[in-house]
Amino acid sequence: MPPSVPSPARRVARTLRTSLFAQVTCALVLGIVVGKLWPDTATALQPLGDGFTRLIKTVISPLVFCVVVVGIAKAGDLKAFGRIGVKALIWFEIASTAALVIGLVSANVVGPGKGMNVDPSSLDAAAVEETTGGGHLPSTTEFVLNALPQSFIGSFAENELLQVLILACLVGAALLHLGHTKVPKILPAIEQAQEIIFAVVGFIMRLAPLAVFGAMAHLVGNYGLGVMRTYAKLIVLCYVAAALFVALLAVALKLVTGLSLWKFLRYIREEMLLALGTASTESVMPRVMQKLRRAGARDDAVGLVLPTGYSFNLDGASLYLSIGTLFIAQAVGVDLSLGQQITVVLVLMLTSKGMAGIPGSAFLALSATASSLGAIPAGAVALLLGVDRIMDSMRVVTNLLGNCVAVFAVSRWEGALDIDRAKRTLDGEDTSTPDDGEKGVGGEKGVSGEKDLRGETGTEAPVPGIPAQKPKLEGLQGREDLKEPAPEAG
Repeated sequence: MPPSVPSPARRVARTLRTSLFAQVTCALVLGIVVGKLWPDTATALQPLGDGFTRLIKTVISPLVFCVVVVGIAKAGDLKAFGRIGVKALIWFEIASTAALVIGLVSANVVGPGKGMNVDPSSLDAAAVEETTGGGHLPSTTEFVLNALPQSFIGSFAENELLQVLILACLVGAALLHLGHTKVPKILPAIEQAQEIIFAVVGFIMRLAPLAVFGAMAHLVGNYGLGVMRTYAKLIVLCYVAAALFVALLAVALKLVTGLSLWKFLRYIREEMLLALGTASTESVMPRVMQKLRRAGARDDAVGLVLPTGYSFNLDGASLYLSIGTLFIAQAVGVDLSLGQQITVVLVLMLTSKGMAGIPGSAFLALSATASSLGAIPAGAVALLLGVDRIMDSMRVVTNLLGNCVAVFAVSRWEGALDIDRAKRTLDGEDTSTPDDGEKGVGGEKGVSGEKDLRGETGTEAPVPGIPAQKPKLEGLQGREDLKEPAPEAG
């Protein structure tokens, strides 16, 4: 009897039940529909997205701490960890500068704000103050001081990633200094805590479709789709410029590692869609760390480069800020010279580094840039209030891809990337978890997948200190007909 083929309805139901990507996609579409048809109800659904993000944030700091400590301890080389950090910062600066330049060039070519002829006095500057909460971007000195922890517990409680990174580096260095003989139980305990955190992340991720539904419904219900028509030229320009930057990332990834960015996108499609729906890269950070480790990047490289990138490598934000600055200037009729545009790049290179985790940071950076130029009224930043939330998707995708490419590139640069494993994983051939290095495909410790310790003949490999055993020929003992004949007498 031929096997029964499930009906299309059953296949769809099974896909929705088992695929996070399908669940998030449906939630995304449903959120847009609800936001469009029932905007008043949709705006009340924001707590679904906010609640999910809060749950994820509770595990980010301890996860980063565990991954970094274990990575340093297992790598056994603190100097190599320092080199990874320096190379990551170099990569971040190059990538951010490239994003700023692409944004400025595209805004000059297209001119998204030309012809608007906006009177700055007609804009409500108080709205920007309300959005930013009266905050300010930290100076370079404040940024460095804020990165230094003043309380071990407080760094975790306040979710200060840079402070947690520094603490993790100190603890990892202490483990290397003391050695496993003096503190034999610490490293296994941290590894076990890491596994518990990943399990918690798995539980929280089941709520991802609800979070995407609530966040998207709130976005459409609160801002509507009409804003897209008003700022169509600016929106299209930002997304096209982001696509150009992503193409540049793809070329860089191929040249440095030989890996395909398209295959990597397919590999993290669930996380990418979730980040789009919630407009937050933090919501997918634990899962992306896990997938990067599975794709052959060493623990210490993943643990240092990715979290640091969340503070230093905001490529999407840099792209948006450069385009936004020129858009504002063009809208109010200010023609910026080449020297002033170079000043924009230099100012944004500094201000964009302190944006992470600050409410209304994009408007604070734009205001700081306008003030430094002296030619753009600071109140003109209010022009972007209506479209800023629409740009979140562009910023999220570009930031996330930029940081992931940085992990691969820096890992390859430092020799901390297993290229063969990365290619197998991105091709869908290697589905083992990052911790399966000693287990192999079969799940048994010591089994390599193709050949186990018994070799090809089924005999056990010799183990030092244990005499090799001859293979038993079951059922052949006592068989006279199988004995070799005695040589005939001459």
